Amino acid sequence: MTSFVAAGNTSARAAEPIVNNGFWPTIDPAEFRDARRLDGTVTPPRVQDALLTAMATVNRVLRDWQARQVDAGHQQVQDVPTPRWHPPGIYLALYRRAVYATAHAAIAEAYRDYDATASTRDRGDSQELIGESYRRDASWAISEILDRPHVTVELI
Repeated sequence: MTSFVAAGNTSARAAEPIVNNGFWPTIDPAEFRDARRLDGTVTPPRVQDALLTAMATVNRVLRDWQARQVDAGHQQVQDVPTPRWHPPGIYLALYRRAVYATAHAAIAEAYRDYDATASTRDRGDSQELIGESYRRDASWAISEILDRPHVTVELI
């Protein structure tokens, strides 16, 4: 018996790096694919779109923090001094994690199976949970940058 495993469109051209706002780094879709283990089934335009919108979202959430850093004389994230308990370069790593996780959540939710059988519907539901897990990772990375707890609890 012969089996066939589709590996996606491996001949797709790579997406160009996405230039950021000068403070935050340029994001390379190839690095994103490698870090998140995405194969060629996700097309370069979809990766580009997911990363661009993720960058916009994360940049918006961090805009006040960024403004404070620029006002303090730090023109790029790698110029921002880190607290003693953090390793050098942590803000850059956390930013990438937030962007990658946000983009990966969007991709995971967009690529739910098209088949409407019960088994694929269940897999689609698990993809939704995976998307929420990625969003949690992004939120935690942003909380680390902002030096806030990962969870906020209020009594009602």
